[in-house]
This record gives sequence, structure tokens and C-alpha cells, in this order.
Amino acid sequence: MARQVLLFISLLAVGSVLGQVSYTIPEEMIKGSLVGNIAQDLGLQIKRLTSGKARIYARDTDQYVELNRERGVLLVKERIDREALCKQTTPCALHFQIILENPMEFYTVTVQITDINDNAPTFKKTKITFKISETALIGAKFVLERAVDLDVEINSVQSYELKPSENFALKLHSNSDGNKNVEMVLQKPLDREKQEQISLVLTAVDGGEPQMSGTMQILITVLDVNDNAPIFTQQTYKATVTENSPKGTVVATVTASDADQGSNSKIIYSITNEADDDTRVFEINEENGNVVLIGIIDFEKSRNYQINLLASDEGGLTDSCKLIVDVQDVNDNKPEINIMSKSTVISEDANLNTVVTMINIEDKDSGENGKVQCFMSDNVPFELRASSNNFYTLVTDSDLDRERASEYNITVTCSDEGVPSLSSSVTLTLQISDVNDNAPVFERSSYEAYIVENNTPSLSIFTVKATDADWNQNARVSYILEDSSVNGVPVSSYVSVSADSGVIHAVRSFDYEQIKDFHFRVKAQDGGSPPLSSNVTVKIMIQDQNDNPPQVLYPVQTGGSLVAEMVPRSADVGYLVTKVVAVDVDSGQNAWLSYKLQKATDRALFEVGLQNGEIRTIRQVTDKDAVKQRLTVIVEDNGQPSRSATVVVSVAVADSFPEVLSEFTELTHDKEYNDNLTFYLVLALAVVSFLFITCLVVIISVKIYRWRQSRILYHSNLPVIPYYPPRYSDTLGTGTLPHVYNYDVCRTTDSRKSDCKFGRAGSQNVLIMDPSSTGTMQRIQSEKSILDEPESPLEVSPSVVKKNK
Repeated sequence: MARQVLLFISLLAVGSVLGQVSYTIPEEMIKGSLVGNIAQDLGLQIKRLTSGKARIYARDTDQYVELNRERGVLLVKERIDREALCKQTTPCALHFQIILENPMEFYTVTVQITDINDNAPTFKKTKITFKISETALIGAKFVLERAVDLDVEINSVQSYELKPSENFALKLHSNSDGNKNVEMVLQKPLDREKQEQISLVLTAVDGGEPQMSGTMQILITVLDVNDNAPIFTQQTYKATVTENSPKGTVVATVTASDADQGSNSKIIYSITNEADDDTRVFEINEENGNVVLIGIIDFEKSRNYQINLLASDEGGLTDSCKLIVDVQDVNDNKPEINIMSKSTVISEDANLNTVVTMINIEDKDSGENGKVQCFMSDNVPFELRASSNNFYTLVTDSDLDRERASEYNITVTCSDEGVPSLSSSVTLTLQISDVNDNAPVFERSSYEAYIVENNTPSLSIFTVKATDADWNQNARVSYILEDSSVNGVPVSSYVSVSADSGVIHAVRSFDYEQIKDFHFRVKAQDGGSPPLSSNVTVKIMIQDQNDNPPQVLYPVQTGGSLVAEMVPRSADVGYLVTKVVAVDVDSGQNAWLSYKLQKATDRALFEVGLQNGEIRTIRQVTDKDAVKQRLTVIVEDNGQPSRSATVVVSVAVADSFPEVLSEFTELTHDKEYNDNLTFYLVLALAVVSFLFITCLVVIISVKIYRWRQSRILYHSNLPVIPYYPPRYSDTLGTGTLPHVYNYDVCRTTDSRKSDCKFGRAGSQNVLIMDPSSTGTMQRIQSEKSILDEPESPLEVSPSVVKKNK
């Protein structure tokens, strides 16, 4: 089997490769026969056909050729009958495309089908009859039916033979279309008296190998007289008809005349086309010669028709002519949009000019009616490009952003240039897949939150919120507390952040007196790969509570000695006795202090300043006033609820020390009271110690008992369930002021003014975290008495009396 291969390759502007390969094969090849090595002829690797999912795309539904990817060859899929496929059209060819993906490419393949001599010539009628007058002149012509051979070229009808050939001879006339008109010519006068009936056999022979033939019988009846044959006014008639014309339309009228008279001049018209298709489309009126349309004319199926007409009289004389009917095209076919290959999903980071879809456009009309222009919907980041004749590619022409548009419905409309114009459209749905290109964004650039001190641990403070414009896993936000420290302590010991919700919880109870505010950063991280993140600064401000009572700094309350303020009896109204000094470590209105006189030996003698705590006389001191005066002053803050502290101020009304000392010796009963109090305290301490030792012995006994039980269970091979005592968290109170202060008090003997000099703190607070514990805070307080500097000598005012008890 001979096969011809032609290969043409050209490059497309959009990156797709367009090639053309031609093969020539004979018809009637068996199924599975080799058409051609397409991989070799296109210069492709076998693995490229497999990875690219190579396939055949044909416009027609029937596929006669299939692609074997593993071998890279084209094979015959179905038996090919050239006559059924192309009829008389030459050359006869199959046209299809081979489509590859990743990247998208297509190649055009043409398979030309050559004819073999598989059809014998046939006549439409196996027998025809002629009535010929015996007066017929030598040279009279009688048109015979041509034989039909479905094969073409050399395999079609090549010659005719008429036997016997005594009275008649054959004459062939070649037409412009390549066909031959067969005429039977009288070459010897007829004599009805000698032979009334003549039987002839017409044989048609083709030129194939092997040679094939067909026959038709001709019966001739010899008549008398009629010696004039009909004559058409034209040998060739031409007419034009528009496709889709209604049935009954008169296409043309032919006319023939006969010089005879009477019945011999009566002419009958007929169509002698050997093709059945033509006789189904047209018919002729036997009497008037009107050629009428009886079928449907479609320009796309046949653009012209040639009708062979015959005029015969009753004497058997005939004449022939032909009618050529040209069909005019009308715009009756919409453009057909064929999706050759398409992608339904494209990544938003796809490069420019990425091929999304390949489209083939076909309009069966011709001329302007068959010219097609395609366009697509506006405002989409895609472009429709014409890659070759009636082939288009849809490519990206700008950057894609799924957050701006996650799906595109692209409408492609194709219109022809006919009048009126016809159009077709197709909608392509394209999903944009997400990539992680957006970091989480917090709702605010920074956050501030307030929390009241003495809160419970795990209290929810507030929530940070971040959003991610991406989708699915790329938009899943997790919150992370960034590592930092507050006053040398990791911020994670102050607050925690819920990874899923962004809720910030307090890890510990805050003390406003220790820390008033602190900063930290929260990071929001998405679930993409690689993950993107952003952070925000959070400021937590502690709000004060009235949780600290006022602390009296002066006068100092000691248990072992008695301090009294001395007031001379000559003191006037408003004499400054002393000043109660107190502080409150809270802030704001919680630290506003007020002083009130709660108890007094003589309320009519002294008063306390509400704001400054100064104790002054409110009347003149007299001799009747008692030497020993006892004042109880209450100091209150302005918080809600209010907290307070009391201080007892002893005042001695006397002009000299001996008088004061003699008066205060009566206070020995106070010492006895203190001794009794000490006894009870020692007794209580002994009871508590005894209870503690008892509990300790019980706990040790229980531990030993449980240990022995576990040993018994171990030796008895029984399962042991360990007991884990709960772990307790103990948070000790942390004060804000030291317990012991030293003061220097300097006073004059008769001045109404006082000067208080405050010494530095005499204690040092140390905060120790036990590494072995899980939350127990130990507070160690060491107290150290601090004396004044050497250069500041201690002055003892005669108005100050210190007595040890």
C-alpha cells in the first residue's frame, strides 16, 4: 500500500503549535490498518502524546481514524467507503485535528481517500424501448441512458459497446463536466417489412483492474412515416434559484418544436438524469416543459444542479438539452462554536497569555454569509485571539485576583456578516483557585484594654480580631502571643491568647500597686503555605481598686513603749499638738484621706483637721484639764467601700517633766494588761504547734500505710492504680509598703509648729519564685532598723516622752 505524507508546521502567536500532516490511503482498508506514524511525522515523542492526553477532534460525528498513543500511529477505525463518504467529489479527504494539553497544542491532519474499482457500471433501467419510423434518415440520433459508476476517474465508465451493430452505431459526446452523452446513430435504413422488432444490448465498461461492466437491453419498434424529430430552442438552459425556496417554485421552462403534424408533432418532456438525487429535487411538466422544484435545496449540500432533459414525439424521435441550475446562498446557518479544549479552574497567580480555552468556529454559509467575527464579554481579564482560520484561543491578558473575583462567566459570541446577521454564543465558567497572597489584617492598628486589679486568673479581658481575604485554609487565622517580657518577667505569665478565637485571658491576678500597665504584641498567622502573618500592639491598663487601707506613718504605734505629746497649760486656742501622718498606696480617689476624731478624753479640748490630720486645741487649756489625754483618730479613704485605720494619740497636759512622769506611772496597769495578752498569745501558739505536729504524724502514718498497701498489691500481681494528689496554687499577698519605718521627730518647747522628717524604709521586700513549685509565691521580709546619718544628730524634744513597758 502506497502512502504519501506531507508535513507543514507553523507557530501560533499564543504559544500553541499548529501543524498539518497529509496522508493518502485507499478505500476499503480493513479495521486496524496503519494510516501513518503521526508521532514521527510531527516530530513528537511518544511520551508527549501520552502526557498530553492526545486525542482526535473531528467536526463530524463519525470517526474513521483512531489514534494509538502508545505506538504514536494512526489506525483505521472503521471501513471507509469513498463512494458513501464523498460520492463523486474528488479528491476525497478526511479532515480532523489532534489535540494535546499541558501545554495546549493542536495539529491538523488530512487523510486523502483514493478510489478502488469496487463498483460496476449500472444503468438506471435494464430495458428501454424505442419506436422508430422506417423513414428515419441515416444519421438519425437516439439518446441513450448513460451508465452510472460510483467509482471515479479511471475506475468510472470509460467506454460503451452496442451489439449487434448492423443498423445502429454508437456515438459518444464529451461534456464540459467530464461525462459522456451516449447516442445511438442510425447507419442503415430501417425496413419495417424486413424487421419490425430489433433487440440490441448496450454494454458500459470501466477502466479499473479488474475491469467491470454493466448492460442494458434496447428494444426498437420500427414505425412508419414520422420523419421529423423534436428540436429544443437551446441546447443549454441556465436558471438561478434561491436556497430554501418553497416547493412548487418554477425554476425554468424549456421549449422544443416538431415540424410534423398531428400526433407525430406532440412532444413529451422528461428528465433523464441518472442520479436519483436530482429527480427528487426537480420534476418537469410533460406537456409544457416547466421545471418545478419538488424537494429542498440547500446551498451547503449542493451549489448547482445539471438536469438532462429529453423531448420526444409519439413517433419516437427525440432531442435532448441540459438545464444548469445555480443555487444562491442565503444566510440560514448560524456560526457553530465548538469547544476543542478548555480549563475549568485556573490559579490566580497564572502567567499572562496562559491559554484557557481553544475554540473552533464553523459557518456553513459562503461568502459574506460565512465570514465570522467573534467577541467576548467586557470587563474580564481575558482576551480572545484568532490563532488561525476559524480557530480562536482564550488567554489571560491581565493579573487575576481571587479576592476580587472568584469566578468568571465568560460569554463568547460569534456573528456572521450576512443580512440579517446570525450569531451564536457560549458561556464559559472559569473558577479562580486561591493562593496565599494576603496576610491577616487586624481590625485596629492597636488595642487598649482595661482590667480591674485583683481579678481572677483566666478572666477574659477582651478579643483581638483579624481577617484574611484569602479562602479556606489560607484564610484560617491563628493567634500567637509574641515573646516579650514585662519588668523582666515573660509576658506569657501575665496573659494568654486563644489561638482560635483571639480571646486574651489574664493568667494571674494583677495588682495596680505593682504594675499599672504593660504592652505586648499578638501575631495573627494564616494557614497557608508558606504562612503569612501580621502583628498588633496591645496595651493593658490596670484599674485601681480600693484594696489597701490607709497606713499611719506617725505617730508610730509600738507595743513596748508609750509616746505622748506634751501640751503646756499655757497653750492658746489653735495650738498645734501633733500631726497624724498617713498614706494610702491606692490611687485616685481611693487615696484621698480624711481624718476624724473618733474618741477623746475631752472632746471640747481638741480637734483634728479633716484634710491635713493636724491635732489642735480648740479652747484655752486650764488647770482643771486632766494631765493625761487619750485621743483616738480614724483615718478613712474615699474609696467604695471605704477603708480606714485608727491611731491612738496620747497627750500630756503639763508644764514640766516631773509632773508628766508622776502622772504616767499610773499606767502600770496597762503593762499588766499587756502581760496577760502576751500569755494568751504564747498559749495559742503552743496549741497551734501541737495541732500541726499531730497532723504531720497522721499524714506520715497514712503515707506509710499506703506504701505498704502498694507493696502488697505489687507482690500479688494486681494492677496498681497510682494516686496523684492535686497540685494547689498558693498566691501569697504582696504588700505594697514595708511594715517598719523610722522617723526623726524634732519639736520646740513652745512653738505651735512642728517639723516631721521621714526616714527611709527599714525593710526590704524580696520576691522569690521556687522552681520546684507550680505557683506558690514566698514572701520574705527582712526588717532592718536604720539610724539617721552621723551628721544628723538625734534630737530629743522635751515634748516627747518614750517609756518602755
